[in-house]
Amino acid sequence: MYKIESFEKQMFQLYQLKNEEGTSWITVCPERGGIIIGYGTNGEEKLYLNDESFYDRKQDVRGGIPILFPISGKLPDDQYKWNNQEYQMPEHGLARIHPWEVIETYADEDKAFISILFESSIGTKEVYPFDFEVIFTYTLKDDQLMIYQTYRNTGRHPMPIYPGLHPYFKTNSKFVSIDTGAQVYYDGKDGETKAFTGKIDLEKLSEIVVLENKRTDIDAQLEDVDVHIDLAKDFRYTVLWSEEGRDFVCIEPWTAKDGDLSSEEGIIVVEPGEAFETWISFQVV
Repeated sequence: MYKIESFEKQMFQLYQLKNEEGTSWITVCPERGGIIIGYGTNGEEKLYLNDESFYDRKQDVRGGIPILFPISGKLPDDQYKWNNQEYQMPEHGLARIHPWEVIETYADEDKAFISILFESSIGTKEVYPFDFEVIFTYTLKDDQLMIYQTYRNTGRHPMPIYPGLHPYFKTNSKFVSIDTGAQVYYDGKDGETKAFTGKIDLEKLSEIVVLENKRTDIDAQLEDVDVHIDLAKDFRYTVLWSEEGRDFVCIEPWTAKDGDLSSEEGIIVVEPGEAFETWISFQVV
């Protein structure tokens, strides 16, 4: 049997979905960008979370699984042009810095889920001039975390997006073994493409590493943690990143590359009245 508990912690309303034994869980904070701040399996927390950044509303959260929408990554000078008009867009977009609304929760003997909503507003349209409705459904079943996503264009103009996710996995080592089918990687430090052997040491890399996904299932090993990701074909890239002195490695599924909104290459365009639906799942042991 699964259950959902809602409780307040330092002024934030949290929702925890967990199994009857309490050995698997996900913890969600809708008002802090719809973020998952905890994901446990076999009785152990698998995500890194910097509490100081989480509880300080002025900071971007370092940890959990931030939502990247409408873009993944950073734009040149945080700017882009659309229909001959210039806009400012912060790194990774708007979803992670705006509150989300809980629209449904459910638990039974097989699973538990929570659905949350992020809608366009006057504030978002100053940065991103489109009407939208984004729904995420987080589902916990056994040790698996499934994330179903709907990006709906509620306006009258085609809407460009390239969303992603930014999971921070807890680990003491920066050495990553990962198989996405890629034979080369892009090194964000020097802007060069290099041969990829399936293993990489992020201790020596201060910028992102980008791998192209040739498969829809990804296996990664971080120290003594195994991460398995199943993903829709829409997630064409995996981004690796870490930070000196912090015990995490990010393994980030993106639908397009850094800065693609400016070049309009590889972006997803959602037509008026239509929705783009996709999904991804994680299993960590």
